[in-house]
Amino acid sequence: MYNNIISYKLIIIGKVQGVGFRYWFNKEAIALNLKGYVKNLHNENEVESIIQGQINNILHFVEKCKKGPRLAIVEKVISKNIITDKVYTNFEIQ
Repeated sequence: MYNNIISYKLIIIGKVQGVGFRYWFNKEAIALNLKGYVKNLHNENEVESIIQGQINNILHFVEKCKKGPRLAIVEKVISKNIITDKVYTNFEIQ
């Protein structure tokens, strides 16, 4: 079954744990009406997210992630359009 919800997987690399990154990410995603989740990965320099929403909001958000919150030092943002059957109804921090 095909749906027109656009999904992206993001991996943000750098000083992104212990600096309020997930809380900033959550607030910014909700402001852009994006759904999905953000979570820390076992590697302390990485955060993972799945975001769903309108493509222009997703692309705008990916650009914002390259800077992140004040205390973060983002080295790299890997973003990839993915196909998933899961449809998120809100945004959450995992």
